[in-house]
Amino acid sequence: MRALSGRGRLAPLALLAPFAVVGVVGYATAPAGDVPVGPVHFLTADRCMPCHNGLTTRAGRDASIGLAWRPTIMANSSRDPYWQASVRREVLDHPTAQAAIEDECSICHMPMQRYAARAAGGRGAVFAHLPERRGDAPLDSLAADGVSCTLCHQIQARGFGTRASFTGGFAIDTVGAGGRPPIFGPYAVDRGHTTIMHSSTGFVPVEGQHIRASEHCATCHTLYTTTLGPRGDTVGTLPEQVPYLEWRHSAFARERSCQDCHMPPAAAAGDSLPITAVLGHPRGGVRQHTFAGGNFFILGMLNRYRAELAVEALPQELDAAVAATHAMLAEAATVRLEPSRSAGRDVVVDVVVTNLTGHKLPTAYPSRRAWLHLTVRDTAGATIFDSGALLPTGRIVGNDNDDDRTRFEPHYREISRPDQVEIYEPILRDEHGGVTTGLLSSVGYLKDNRLLPRGFDKATADADFAVVGDALADPAFTGGGHRVRYRIDPGRGRGPLRVTAELWYQPIGFRWAENLRLRPAPETDRFVAWYEAMAGASATVLARDSVTLR
Repeated sequence: MRALSGRGRLAPLALLAPFAVVGVVGYATAPAGDVPVGPVHFLTADRCMPCHNGLTTRAGRDASIGLAWRPTIMANSSRDPYWQASVRREVLDHPTAQAAIEDECSICHMPMQRYAARAAGGRGAVFAHLPERRGDAPLDSLAADGVSCTLCHQIQARGFGTRASFTGGFAIDTVGAGGRPPIFGPYAVDRGHTTIMHSSTGFVPVEGQHIRASEHCATCHTLYTTTLGPRGDTVGTLPEQVPYLEWRHSAFARERSCQDCHMPPAAAAGDSLPITAVLGHPRGGVRQHTFAGGNFFILGMLNRYRAELAVEALPQELDAAVAATHAMLAEAATVRLEPSRSAGRDVVVDVVVTNLTGHKLPTAYPSRRAWLHLTVRDTAGATIFDSGALLPTGRIVGNDNDDDRTRFEPHYREISRPDQVEIYEPILRDEHGGVTTGLLSSVGYLKDNRLLPRGFDKATADADFAVVGDALADPAFTGGGHRVRYRIDPGRGRGPLRVTAELWYQPIGFRWAENLRLRPAPETDRFVAWYEAMAGASATVLARDSVTLR
C-alpha cells in the first residue's frame, strides 16, 4: 500500500512513520518489496507543513511557515538554473576533479543530500539528483528540497562563529537523547507538543535560542571554495562569499542580526501568533520564513521556466517572493546629489551613495554588481551626458568587463567621460593574475569596491573581506558609502540642466552569464538562452535623486 507524498509522487507508507534508525546514516525500513525510503537524518518540508501552515495573524494575513518558505531561493536552491550551469562549467574546467567539485558545490544547494552522503562515507552529488528527475532515487527528494526545515532546525550551536563552522560546517546531533533527535526552535515546548512532533516525525522539539543568532546563518552563508590547479590539485582557497564576516566588522553586529532583516516579524508589533495549527499557543516575536535577499532575477526565472525546473511553488507565490525581494532592495541604499561650484563651464556634481545594509552592497555571490547611472539633460530634454546606461542585453555601456572578459572597469574618484562607469563589484583573479569568473580557478580578487556597511573600517579589515584595488586608497570610500565626483562639459546644452543619478543593481552580471558560452553543455546553453530572453529585466534601480542646475 502506498500514500501520496507532498511532491505529488507515490511514497512508501514507511515514510510517514518515525525514523527506524537514528544516529547512523542509512534508510528507514520499508515494507517487503519496497525500495529504501530515505535517510534517517532528515525529512522533507512536506512533513512539517501540515502543522506549520494554516496560520493567520489578527489582521487576517496568512502567516503559514511552509508556504512562506516554498517560493524562496532556499527552497529552490537545487533548482537554481544558474547554479546548475555554474557547476557544469566548473566540471568542464576541471574534469579530473568532478566528484570533488560536485561534493563541494552541493554543500549549500543540496545540503541534506550531501550531509547524508558524507556521513555514510560517500560524497555529495549534483547531476545525479537534480529535481527534474522527479525524485526516483532515495536521495533525490532531499536534494530537491534544497535548504529545508529539518536542515536548519537541527543545527547545533557548537563552533558558532569559527572557521570550522563555515562552508557548511554545521554540527547536527544524529543520536539525540535516548535516540530522539532534537529539532530546535526559539520557544519552550510543552509535553503535548513534544509528543505530537515525536510521534509524527521522530524529532523532539527543543528550545534553542541559538537559532536566532547570525552565527547560525553563517554556517552556510560564509563560504570558502577550493582553488584547483590544471590537474585538479588544490592550490588555494577563495573567500567566495562572506556576508557574516562583513557584518561582524560593521556597526550592525551590535545592533541587529541576519534574521532581523531577512526574517521580518510575522505579526504587528505587540501581537502574538501560534506557530502551529495543532493546539498552537500564541507566541511573541514570530518571524516570517520568507528569507528575502537580493536575487529577484532567479526567482523570476524559476517562475517563467517552472515546468522545466520542476518548481513546486505556485506562480502567485513566486510573484510575491519577487515583490518582497524588490521591497527589501528598495531599502538597501540611498543616493544624494550635491552640486558643487562650477569650474569654468563644467558642471560639477558629487554623488553620495549610502549603504543601509549590514554587509557589503552587493554581497555574497560575486556575480552581483551595483553601479551608478548618471544623466544630464538640457532644457529641451536632450541628453548631453550619460554614464552607466543598461542595454537590453544586460550589458552596461562603457563597462570594460562587459566588452572584454580580460579587462575590468576601475574604481573612480572622478568621472568626466561617458565611457567611465562607477561599478561596485568584485572581480576575481586567477593564479596567473588574469580576470576570471571561474570560482575554482580563483585565488583572490583584483577589485572589490562593493559599498561598505556603516562602521566598517577598511584599514583593519581582514584579508578575507578587505577592500581591494583603488578604493582602498580613496578617502571618499568609507564605512557607510562613497562619494564620487562627476565633472561634465555641457557642450552646447542650454540650461537649466537636469541631473539624475540612479544606483542600479544586477544579481547576475552580464559577463558572468556570457562566459558560460565558453563551456557548451546542456546546463550552460540553457541558462545562456534563458538569460538572453530575460536580460531586459535582469537589473533594478535601488535609489535615485535628481537636481536642476540653473
